[in-house]
Amino acid sequence: MKRVFVYEYLSGGGQMASAGKSGDTPGGELLAMGRAMRDAIVADLLQLEDYDVSVAACELAATVPEAASAVMPQPRESAFDFVARQADAHHGVWVVAPETDGLLSQFQRRVDPARWLGCDGPSTAVASGKRSTLTRLAEAGVSTPLAFENAPEVTRWVVKPDDGAGAVDTRVHASLEAALADAAQRTRSRSRSTSSSGAWVIEPWVEGEALSLSLMCSAGRSELLSINRQHLLIDTQGVLSYRGVDVNVLPPDDPRTATLAAWAARIGQNVPGLCGFVGVDLVWHAQRGPVAIEINPRVTCAYVGLSRALGRNLAAEVIAAQRRREAGRDA
Repeated sequence: MKRVFVYEYLSGGGQMASAGKSGDTPGGELLAMGRAMRDAIVADLLQLEDYDVSVAACELAATVPEAASAVMPQPRESAFDFVARQADAHHGVWVVAPETDGLLSQFQRRVDPARWLGCDGPSTAVASGKRSTLTRLAEAGVSTPLAFENAPEVTRWVVKPDDGAGAVDTRVHASLEAALADAAQRTRSRSRSTSSSGAWVIEPWVEGEALSLSLMCSAGRSELLSINRQHLLIDTQGVLSYRGVDVNVLPPDDPRTATLAAWAARIGQNVPGLCGFVGVDLVWHAQRGPVAIEINPRVTCAYVGLSRALGRNLAAEVIAAQRRREAGRDA
């Protein structure tokens, strides 16, 4: 019997454990998204034969899917120590955590690579930085916002944390000067920001349709699972917010699908440590086609319901990808 431990940062109490100074707890909407991703993973794992599933829980999310076992951190135990302790008792560890402040990388370093169900350290490090991601992809010939920096049609600019997750702390400005002033102000007040690193990136705002790709990655290969439509809102102050995702919106015969499948394959070749489920955010530009925005080296909200929609168990495929990685490491 194989034992797998699933740890989603918010529903597992990670933010509560690390809040410390501020005492902040995750908002209801974010916690709900975290639980939805967690439960989708667990549901897939429970369909596999000869697998026991343990799930991290906390006071705000004490109920876990039926047939899974809930585990909680010990009093005053850090999130990282909790995951490390559970890793020692399980054959596989599946962590869903933001890249912000290096959280995902820190969890990864506490788990034996042979048990880690996800991307390797170098690829996670690349994907954890917005600028490092775009630089790597641009060098590989993948279109990114860097290609728009001197484009005359650019009228808006975006400021966001270099290691941010989703649309957190992201603002769109009507001029480069306003974006520069915003970034400078954020740097001066970084101690009050949700991003403790204080590193901000300024990019051209690429006009077009906001999409994301769900990929299954292994050994430098990326299979396109689904193309998803993201719902983003920019308020009157330029603050960007994420309003959800529609999964698997383009059929195989859509002319963009073949383009995006080849595009995803190039990303996998140039970030070869990506493994398992990976998300890629992009904008479909009317003239230039797909423009990469960021890589998410972990499960995203698009995972929810995707196994059922595709008629395949994605958790089984994530485990198989990890086994292939370990077999290659031992070869």
